[in-house]
Amino acid sequence: MTLDPRLTPARPDLAAAHLRGCVEADRFVEGEVRLVTAPQAPVRRAPSPEAPLDTEALAGERVTIYEATDEGWAWGQLADDGYVGWLPASALGPPGPEPTHKVAAPRTLAFPGPSIKLAPLAGLPFGARVAVVGTAERFCLTTHGYIPAPHLAPLGIVEPDFVAVAERFLGTPYLWGGKSSLGLDCSGLVQLALAACGIACPRDADLQERALGAPVSSADFAGLARGDLVFWKGHVAVVRDRQTLVHANAFHMAVAHEPIVEAIARIRTAEGAPTSVRRLPRRGE
Repeated sequence: MTLDPRLTPARPDLAAAHLRGCVEADRFVEGEVRLVTAPQAPVRRAPSPEAPLDTEALAGERVTIYEATDEGWAWGQLADDGYVGWLPASALGPPGPEPTHKVAAPRTLAFPGPSIKLAPLAGLPFGARVAVVGTAERFCLTTHGYIPAPHLAPLGIVEPDFVAVAERFLGTPYLWGGKSSLGLDCSGLVQLALAACGIACPRDADLQERALGAPVSSADFAGLARGDLVFWKGHVAVVRDRQTLVHANAFHMAVAHEPIVEAIARIRTAEGAPTSVRRLPRRGE
């Protein structure tokens, strides 16, 4: 059995205790659950700020940490999508109150008091989770500070249309590994949009292609429907309508609309033809 290193907390020198018997390692550890307390935290391939950014963890997410270094890095696995990597230890804290709400705006600000005239403490990204412990005027008091109530939604609230969610990020800069309004990559956009609709989604495009929906014919692309996912090697785009895609891409260096015919022709030159089209179940199906 071949284990995906992106999703397997195992190295030759160290592995999670639950993998004993499945992998070889010098030692096995149980791990310690920590909470992402920073607005967002980079998850890197190595314990260095220069290492490639593989993904980001958002505030309120839990991480099981298997190693912490003296240089301020922590190696672990994200609870939501299982991704493994190195995070700054300063972005983590002990588990606190269970989150009750999530950020529903592309980005919100947390203030030290219930006033927009105060200097913000932090900016929190879409999808970040917070515990609301009180209210004051039009603000919610959270574990991160006072956040405008219209920018939060209870965790149980799900969006009805993930394509509309993705389109809120039009113009957001392209960032490999990014998962916020400060920067997004193609699969990060899809993961954020689907999560807002209560649909679990892997992090990377190849994992999404294997896990999401059912294949539909892509012979002439005439039968595409809103919400279909078009996959290429290393890329994914969301069908907006029969003529248009929305995707985060390095050609536009942004989340952008693009005619389907033009996108397929352009990407074919560099990466080849689409590898599949996947259709998610419609609500009620």
